[in-house]
Amino acid sequence: MIDFITALTPAALIHHAPALVVTVPLILSAFTAIMPSSRAAWGLCLSAALFVGWMVILLFGQLATQDVIVYAMGGWDAPMGITYRVDALNLQILALVASIGLLCVIYGYATVKDEIAKDKRPLFYSAFLICFAGLLGVTITGDAFNVFVFVEISSLATYALIAMGAERDRRALTASYNYLVLGTIGATFFVIGVGFLYMATGTLNMADMAGILAETGHTRVTQAAFAFIVVGLGLKAAMFPLHVWLPNAYATSPSFVTAFLASTATKVAFYALIRFLYAVYTPDTGFVMLSFTWVFAVVGVVGMILASVQALFQSDPRRLLAYSSVAQVGYMMLGLGLGNALGLAAALMHLVNHAIMKGALFMALGAFGLKFGISKISDLNGLGRTMPASAAAFTVAGISLIGIPLTIGFTSKWYLIIAVLERGWWWAVAAVIMSSLLALAYITRMLAAIWMENPPEHHGETVPKTRAPAMVLVPMGLLAFANVYFFFNADFIVGMAQRAASAVMGGQ
Repeated sequence: MIDFITALTPAALIHHAPALVVTVPLILSAFTAIMPSSRAAWGLCLSAALFVGWMVILLFGQLATQDVIVYAMGGWDAPMGITYRVDALNLQILALVASIGLLCVIYGYATVKDEIAKDKRPLFYSAFLICFAGLLGVTITGDAFNVFVFVEISSLATYALIAMGAERDRRALTASYNYLVLGTIGATFFVIGVGFLYMATGTLNMADMAGILAETGHTRVTQAAFAFIVVGLGLKAAMFPLHVWLPNAYATSPSFVTAFLASTATKVAFYALIRFLYAVYTPDTGFVMLSFTWVFAVVGVVGMILASVQALFQSDPRRLLAYSSVAQVGYMMLGLGLGNALGLAAALMHLVNHAIMKGALFMALGAFGLKFGISKISDLNGLGRTMPASAAAFTVAGISLIGIPLTIGFTSKWYLIIAVLERGWWWAVAAVIMSSLLALAYITRMLAAIWMENPPEHHGETVPKTRAPAMVLVPMGLLAFANVYFFFNADFIVGMAQRAASAVMGGQ
C-alpha cells in the first residue's frame, strides 16, 4: 500500500514531505480563519489533515530504505541552517499525531457545531491547525531552538482552543489562563536550558550538540541546562507533580479539543524529552543515569499511584479521566526511568496505546454530551440502554485503560512489567499492579452507572434509545476497535516501539 501511494506521488512531493507536513497545515490555518462558513472551514481543515496523513505515509516509504531522513530547510545545511530529521523514533509520533488529528477533525464536524458559536467556528478550526502544525513541528525538527518555537506555536493555539470551551463552561477561561501561566513558565525553563546548551556548544542543531558534548564532556552549564529542560518539558508532558494545569483544561475544553490534546499533546512533549535525553545527552552520563533512577522512575511511580487516588474522588467524568491521564504518564516515566531499551520500548508502546484509549474515552463522553449534559458521573446513568453504541466504545476503551487481557492496555503494561522485572524492581511491579487496581475502581464506577443504573427520564418517561451522529460514531468506533485489534495484531505497534528504542539507544 505504501509503495503504491509512493509510486503515484510526484518526486518533488516525496522529497519535500518533511517540510510540507508542517508548512501546509500552518499556511492553510490562515485561509481557514477567513472561510465564509463553518462547513467550508471544516472542509479545509479536513483537507489539511488528509494531506498530512499522505505525507506521513510517504515518510514511512522513505524510511523503509534508509535509517534517517535529514531535510535542510532552504538548502542550508546544519549547523548554519535548520534541519528536519525523521527516524524510527519520531516517525511513530508523527503517525500518531496525524492519525488522531484526522479522526478528531471528522469527529469535530458534529461536536464543534454543538459547542462553538457559529461565527467562531472558522477561527476554531484555524487555531486547531496551528496547534496541529506546532505539534508536528516539535516532533520533526532537529534544531533545539526550533523545538521551543513550535512548542510555543502549539501552546498559544491550545490556550485559545481551551478558552473556546467557555460557550459550554465558563470555567474554561480560568483553565486557559492557568495553563497559559504555567505553560509560559515551562517554556521559559526550556528555552533557558537551550540557551545554556548553546553557550556550551555554540550550535543549536541537536546532532551537532551531541557530537560536541561527546568530545568536550559535560560542565556545570550543561548540567544546569539538563535540569531546566527536564522541568520545562516535564510540565508540558504533565509529569507529576507538574500536572496541575491538566485536569481543569481537559474538563472544560470543547470535546474535540479534549480528545485531541489527551491523545497527542503530552505524548509529543514526552517524545521531546526522550529526544534530548538520548540525542543530545547520553544515558551513560552519570547525572543522566541518576535522573533516570531517582527522578523519572520515582516520579513515575508516585504519579501513577497518587493521580489514580485523586481520580477515585472525582465526580466529573472528564476530570476523572484527566487525573487518569496523569497516572498514565507515570507509566511512561517509569519505562523511561529504567534506562534500557526494553523499558524505553514499553514506554513508547504505552504512549501510543494510551492515545488510542483516551481518544476513544473522551470521544464517547463527547457523544454522550451531544444528547445529554454530562457534568457528573450520575449523568451517565442508563446510557448503556439509551446510547448503546457509544456506551460500548466507552466500555472497550475503559477496560483497555485498566489493562484487562484482550486489549492493548494489557499489552503495554505486560511489556512494562517485563522491563521492570529485568531491573529487579519488584516495588515498581507492585506499583503498576496497585495503579491498575485503582483504575479498575474508578472505571468501574462509570461503567456501573452506564450499564446498571436506570436510563434518564424526561417528564416522567424513559428517554428513548438514540445514537450519536455518524461523524462521531465512525472515529470513536475506529479507536475503540483499535483497542482490541492491536492486542491480536500487536506486531505493528510493538515493532515500531522496539525499532525506535533500538535506534535511540544505538545513538542514531
